[in-house]
Amino acid sequence: MMILIFGLIIFLGSHSIRIFAESWRTQMISQLGEKKFKGVYTLISLLGFALIIVGYGQVRQNPIILWQPNAIAMYFALFLNLIAFILLAGSARSNNAIRLKLKHPMILGVKVWALAHLLANGTLVDSILFGSFLIWAVLDFRSARNRPVPFAQNPEVSNKATILTVISGLILWVIFILGVHQWLIGVSPLAGLG
Repeated sequence: MMILIFGLIIFLGSHSIRIFAESWRTQMISQLGEKKFKGVYTLISLLGFALIIVGYGQVRQNPIILWQPNAIAMYFALFLNLIAFILLAGSARSNNAIRLKLKHPMILGVKVWALAHLLANGTLVDSILFGSFLIWAVLDFRSARNRPVPFAQNPEVSNKATILTVISGLILWVIFILGVHQWLIGVSPLAGLG
């Protein structure tokens, strides 16, 4: 469990600099240069992510069950993950309505993804992992709303870009549900749904 927690601290901590230390981040970028700062940031994030994967994999072998999710929660989690994939697709640099209206759809996607996984998994390790990501996403979204958005103030929404975004999110969701999740995580999200 300690490897997972250490990984979460490193990964979410590095992703929380803009929440808690924006001025320090700006100072470090000016001292190191943007490329060097992003390089160090990426290495630290990858280390944290690797520790999360290893730690989660170890703890999953002997799970502590807190509750048993029912079929309704599982179906709702599948639907929420569809929304999360559409939000993720909406973060692409285009003038799709999702990006332009919500400003930070990727962070919202992480919120929805974490909530979905909390509903679908009743173990202690899942509560720690996905609860941590949910808390981080709530804090980061609040912080991000106070930062300037990386596009023009009143860009024109493209219906074509919006439709393509929704279709892309749907396709990614189907691919993930029907095989990638099983391949990456070792569990089918459709398991247990009768």
